[in-house]
Amino acid sequence: MALMPKPKIRIGSRPSKLALAQASIVRAQLAAQMPAEIEIVEIRTSGDKMTSASLADVGGKGLFIKELEQALAAGAIDLAVHSMKDLPAVLPENFRVAAVLERESTADILVTRDGLALSALPAGARLGTSSSRRRFQALKMNRALEILPLRGNVDTRLARVADGAFDAIIIAMAGLKRLGRVKDVKFVELDDRDFIPAGGQGALAIETMADRKADELDRALSAISDARAFYETAAERAFLAAIEASCTTPVGVRATIADDTLALRAMLFSPDGARELSESSLEPLVADLAPDAAENSGRLLAQKMLARGAAALLGR
Repeated sequence: MALMPKPKIRIGSRPSKLALAQASIVRAQLAAQMPAEIEIVEIRTSGDKMTSASLADVGGKGLFIKELEQALAAGAIDLAVHSMKDLPAVLPENFRVAAVLERESTADILVTRDGLALSALPAGARLGTSSSRRRFQALKMNRALEILPLRGNVDTRLARVADGAFDAIIIAMAGLKRLGRVKDVKFVELDDRDFIPAGGQGALAIETMADRKADELDRALSAISDARAFYETAAERAFLAAIEASCTTPVGVRATIADDTLALRAMLFSPDGARELSESSLEPLVADLAPDAAENSGRLLAQKMLARGAAALLGR
């Protein structure tokens, strides 16, 4: 009797080293769940092509997912792998987050040539980041810094420190870990009480079409999805959606499951960084970690922040 051919699964990924490393993690986990031919399809996005322009000026986070979603809609790929923080807080109705892998570190790190702390950087030190959130958080800790824009992949950013173009940069610890570069650089992990990270930081999201029929791939995606990470990021994304955050909004939000509660913390700055709001909440966990409950917790935190003037802070 002839053997049934293995199903073919096509994973869409941006072509950067980090994106391909992340797609390879997903491929390995899927391969452990189902016999299949699993191919990584490299798709260059608008964000990859615009390496010097400010994302806020040319379309924001959606530039890193647009072509991947187009490939999904056209049936050219079966799923797309994203850094969760690159996903807009609200997806179009025809797409869904089908799985979130176990979360990596959510921390921001300060990379320097000498391993200096942020407070130890001298007046006029050049710190690279294109994140307004990181900019304002860094200036709270050291007002004497010169903050300069920084784009490019992780290797490019690290090289800007090594060659002296920058005295320091702030990047996510998760990317350094996934690339196996932790031992290659000197860094200080930034305290998340001061550096509340971007919503979704450290998480990998697997996006599919919303109307996919349940099949072996869907069962495999359910098996590799981490309920804790899905719950945390659902709360963070609901908060961002409720305050109508965009790619330019200087906001950090972190959800953490501890014991039987969900702890949520958020930090929001005005567009010029002159004013800020911080808010937190503790919500009981539901037994099955249903994402709907997480989303409700995120919206409740947003309501608390909006009641304290978040919309006015953002100039709305």
